[in-house]
Amino acid sequence: MNPLVLVFLFLAMNLLQTDAYAQTAAPTPAEAQEFMNQAEAQLADMSVKVSRATWVQENFITDDTQALAADAIDQLTALTTQLVEQSKRFEGLKLPSDLARKFKLLRLSLNAPAPNDPALRREMTQIGVSLDGDYGKGKYCRKNGECLDITAIEKIMSTSHNPDELKEVWQGWHSIAPPMRQRYSRFVALSNQGAREIGFKDTGALWRSNYDMPPDEFSADLERLWNQVKPLYLALHTFVRWKLEEKYGPNVVPPTGPIPAHLLGNPWAQQWGNIYDLLGVKEDKGVDVTELLKKKNLDAKGMVKYGEGFFTSMGFAPLPQTFWERSLFTKPADREVVCHASAWDLDTMDDLRVKMCIQVRGTDFVTIHHELGHNFYQRAYKDQPFLFKSGANDGFHEAIGDAIALAITPEYLHKVGLLENVPPASNDIPELLKQALDRVAFLPFGLMIDQWRWKVFSGEITPANYNQSWWNLRLKYQGVAPPVARSEADFDPGAKYHVAANVPYTRYFLAHILEFQFYRALCRESGYKGPLNRCTFYGSKEAGAKFNKMLEMGQSKPWPDALEVLTGERQTDGTALLEYFAPLKQWLDEQNKGKKVGW
Repeated sequence: MNPLVLVFLFLAMNLLQTDAYAQTAAPTPAEAQEFMNQAEAQLADMSVKVSRATWVQENFITDDTQALAADAIDQLTALTTQLVEQSKRFEGLKLPSDLARKFKLLRLSLNAPAPNDPALRREMTQIGVSLDGDYGKGKYCRKNGECLDITAIEKIMSTSHNPDELKEVWQGWHSIAPPMRQRYSRFVALSNQGAREIGFKDTGALWRSNYDMPPDEFSADLERLWNQVKPLYLALHTFVRWKLEEKYGPNVVPPTGPIPAHLLGNPWAQQWGNIYDLLGVKEDKGVDVTELLKKKNLDAKGMVKYGEGFFTSMGFAPLPQTFWERSLFTKPADREVVCHASAWDLDTMDDLRVKMCIQVRGTDFVTIHHELGHNFYQRAYKDQPFLFKSGANDGFHEAIGDAIALAITPEYLHKVGLLENVPPASNDIPELLKQALDRVAFLPFGLMIDQWRWKVFSGEITPANYNQSWWNLRLKYQGVAPPVARSEADFDPGAKYHVAANVPYTRYFLAHILEFQFYRALCRESGYKGPLNRCTFYGSKEAGAKFNKMLEMGQSKPWPDALEVLTGERQTDGTALLEYFAPLKQWLDEQNKGKKVGW
């Protein structure tokens, strides 16, 4: 059938439903339940269509696949927007708690609510898909004609110690973003219009409403968490700046100022693990996971098998055969793909997949465990009603796999046959430092992305000062600065996937707190006694059973209820992270004596 005819029938059907609901004068709880049953059925069907279209678009980036994805997203946005409008009829009606929760989640279900006007909605979805495509196709071409995609850029920035080369490729990658700037500004305006039409002040307020507390209360809670962990970050920043100054000299790294962003091991300075070798920390015998993987002659799929094995050791069922047949594990040589690692649940049941351009290296080994965490969570809640098929909050979804990744200890590597001998406890500081360079260094970056976007959505940051405000926040939270002068001709936020793809980011900050809470609880459940950083619960069916009890709840209850099931705690709390890194904090403070803390 002609797609235009399908779209016409789709819109006509919804208009008929609108008229039908409008004819009833006084709504009843039974009508609200019937409305929700139909709404969930329609959303479930349309979400599968969107998943399939966007999977193809991200794996075969062409003008045609982008158009098809935009069509599907537009139809889902139209459906959701219309259902939200229809649901207003039931406002104020006393409903059972689970049904009331579904109505609330329906209103919050779009990251980018679109205007009711079909033309504006269509414009917004086309912009969104084009920004995602621009990022996926982004390349920096050197003077010698060599063109580098993000995978090649990341490889150079993770291995090169030539500050001039690092500056060149940093600038090169950020050069993909300025063409996005005007479209991004328009996207923000359209999304805000859509948010206001469904009762929110702006899109940022909608995002912050997704955490079972008022938006302002959530913002304050984030500051509480940041202040808990900030002293540890400052100690790490001070130590790293000192060591980089020794390596590159005070003309490149100011002894008391922010760290230049191109020297920290990746294009965004979000995680610093790749510069560990520059820090001069002596080890008895370090565990080089990349070396262990290569020694086993593992390929990408073999690495994923280890990730699956961790979950099955805890009692989870293996991944379906279709996962291995349909996932993308390596970058194809014949086409453009979005290489940013992601986990997919195409039919909200069993069609689980990952999409990654896996390289045989330790960081990808950890990322695999993270992405599989999404997949096992998705399958755990598959029997929930459609609107409850999600994480307790989005931070939970990110934290699941990371809690597993924390348990990739030398003891675990030994148990699965990758490591011959477990290093002694005297090697804990180097291992903790490696972990901190990724997990602690990430915290302010994870916080500031949405601090910027919320201000953009609210209008506090205008298009005229997008870039300056971005770097002001990076200085405030991270203590990093651009390696070269930046201006409003640049659009550095767009060089980060989650900005270009409109993916909320506070979830990653929350995840880096929650993962340690989950990890500590799982260690306790497994019966582990000893320093928290040396725990692995690999093979613990007891930990797996309690873990699954939380996972299968999905979003059916407020997130404090889910947190309590696993941890016995009802508040997100940084003390587990601080306990994990306590030996490192003491060591860093000793190293930093006499050094200026901060910038």
